[in-house]
Amino acid sequence: MEKTAEFFKKNPVDALGIGTFGPIDINPKSRTYGYILDTPKPGWSGTNVKGFFEKELGIPVVMTTDVNASCYGEYVAHGRDDSKSYFYATVGTGVGAGVVQGGKMLGLNNHPEMGHMLVRRYPGDDYEGHCPFHNDACVEGMAAGPSLEGRTGIPGEKLSRDNEVFTYSAYYIAQMLFNVYMTARPDVMIVGGSVLNEDDLVKVRKFFDEFNNNYVATPDLNELIVRPAVANNGSATLGDFELAKNLLK
Repeated sequence: MEKTAEFFKKNPVDALGIGTFGPIDINPKSRTYGYILDTPKPGWSGTNVKGFFEKELGIPVVMTTDVNASCYGEYVAHGRDDSKSYFYATVGTGVGAGVVQGGKMLGLNNHPEMGHMLVRRYPGDDYEGHCPFHNDACVEGMAAGPSLEGRTGIPGEKLSRDNEVFTYSAYYIAQMLFNVYMTARPDVMIVGGSVLNEDDLVKVRKFFDEFNNNYVATPDLNELIVRPAVANNGSATLGDFELAKNLLK
């Protein structure tokens, strides 16, 4: 954080938006507001990120999760349509997700942890899962990047895209999307991150349709479940920038 503060001292801005890994405290009434809470990432638990940058830079700071920032960036990229709701999930080293409804992020005093939603096992998938909290019971434990190497012994980026482990990930992500759709009914569901590509989204849509089983009417799944509108993994950067601008209005 010290190096980041030094950068902005040399390149000053009027406000700062931060999207970070969680869990974090977003409750303005909490004594740990703006802190990173208990996290498996070494050295970060109990870090007052928001307070540090406010003190070092003397500017207003807004802080949210990385996936909330990405979701907000996609909301902006889709035209800031407050009549619609947007869901964003990233599938990388972990799985996280956020929702923007009416221009506001879901969660007043706490943020969602949808990556740890419980899922049922894909038939024939005997992987024990890698989540240290839920093992094989949650989306992250079964669908994130480490699960690919955990099943095969080969890093995901070196696997052939026709390897069945990508089908497994698509199955678990489709469950998450279906559960969110049944709960929040977002108008757009965006899937980012490095694990699934556009071809994998075809599988996600197929599994989503099977889970729905004609229960509720849905829009064209090619328009409902999409890749990010912001290129080069830039959704969070755009979201952080726009959240910082909001502080100056």
